[in-house]
Amino acid sequence: MHNGILYLVTQDIREALLPIAGSEIIVNLTIMALGIALMFGLVTGSALIFTLLERKVCAFIQVRIGPNRVGPGGTLQSLADMLKLMSKEDIVPQGIDMWLWVLSPALIFVPSALIYAMFPFDDGVIFADVNIGLFLILAITSQSVLPFLMGGYASNSKYAMIGGMRTVAQMLAYEVPMVFALMGVVMLTGSLKMSAIVEAQTDVWFVVLQPLAFLIFMVAALVESNRPPFNIVEGESEIIAGPFTEYTGMRWALFFLAEFANLLSISIMTTTLFLGGWHGPEFLPGMVWFAIKVMIMVLVYQWIGWTFPRLRIDHMLTFGWKVLLPIALVNVLLTGIGIYVFNWL
Repeated sequence: MHNGILYLVTQDIREALLPIAGSEIIVNLTIMALGIALMFGLVTGSALIFTLLERKVCAFIQVRIGPNRVGPGGTLQSLADMLKLMSKEDIVPQGIDMWLWVLSPALIFVPSALIYAMFPFDDGVIFADVNIGLFLILAITSQSVLPFLMGGYASNSKYAMIGGMRTVAQMLAYEVPMVFALMGVVMLTGSLKMSAIVEAQTDVWFVVLQPLAFLIFMVAALVESNRPPFNIVEGESEIIAGPFTEYTGMRWALFFLAEFANLLSISIMTTTLFLGGWHGPEFLPGMVWFAIKVMIMVLVYQWIGWTFPRLRIDHMLTFGWKVLLPIALVNVLLTGIGIYVFNWL
């Protein structure tokens, strides 16, 4: 029996709506629609909030002032930036592939939004608790490379094309070690189901049992989400802005908003796969522990991004193929040996 507070609230709403709607199907569809609306609100809202948080954290770490003029303590700076970008001219370059160029920023949010359906936010609160949940998440996130490649190819610009090809190179170089790192988690759990992975961490979190996998996943997640110090895709000092060099106004903003939405996604994945998900001492509800862990990981990822210098593209690819991948394979071997010895004892 699930006892998460979100699950219990959902059940209360379901019981309250059932006499009004008169049909369980209508009630389920209504709750699903509310859940989808909340999910998209979470994605877009987090992007706006993290835009401000990123600048505040950066300013604190690097002893800078940061936004402090618009609103109390600069809290309305994100809103001001959004209004500014909405008022900017939407310039369409000549010689572009119009359909691909328009679809690229529109599709950038799709992978970020879809994977939220497989995240267990609390005990019993998950939109799609499928048996291959982790596999689906990895499959969906791997598609995020396509909008960047589309934008780079369609822009009719050598800088944008180089940025798009860099996206493909770094995604391939770090998806492989990420998958092998997560194999250790799957081996310990015996399931690809996300709720089962969280349940398997009731006593011991996987960050204790899989420290190598945890570190590999953190590095690979930063690369996959194009976060500093691995933001080679945009490479301002070499290729201006990469795939979105030719984009302006809100089209340009969508690329960066997707990056901040991905920051929340990788923090949720880290919490779910390695930090026990909603599990925590009973004096706080599970969803509160989940939110605390996610926010801590958001700050850690931002801390890393604004502490280390950006790598060169060749150094980054070499590190992925020649360092992370062998370590991930060794971790799989050690995990198998550990499971065999534990079962033998």
